[in-house]
Amino acid sequence: MENIVLTTSPETPYFPEVNFDVQSGTCEIKGESYMEETYKFYLPLITWIKEYCDSNNEIVFNIKLIYLNTSTTKCLLDMLELLKKFEEKGGKVQVNWYYDKSDPDMVDEVEDFEAEAGIKINLIEKE
Repeated sequence: MENIVLTTSPETPYFPEVNFDVQSGTCEIKGESYMEETYKFYLPLITWIKEYCDSNNEIVFNIKLIYLNTSTTKCLLDMLELLKKFEEKGGKVQVNWYYDKSDPDMVDEVEDFEAEAGIKINLIEKE
């Protein structure tokens, strides 16, 4: 199993940065996510989480998105549901959602994710 590291560029500002690290068990998605064919982008990340959870017992999932579209919302929900299943099987899961205090709508959205996926999400205000 390998790390996934994706960076943004001026040509792809609507793709988030991704860093899924096998050694630390830390997964991070940050930036903006409103690309076309969203599921095609997120499918390898979903697959990575499935494989990681099959052979490990702890994962930290950090979300630092400042903008996401409806398609991204569905993909994130898929990942959170996978993490909930992993947790139910005894895995240790920590989900952290970093948000800008000037964006109260994001807090509401995170609370919706938490309710729908049934997993605890730590809301962390960015400085």
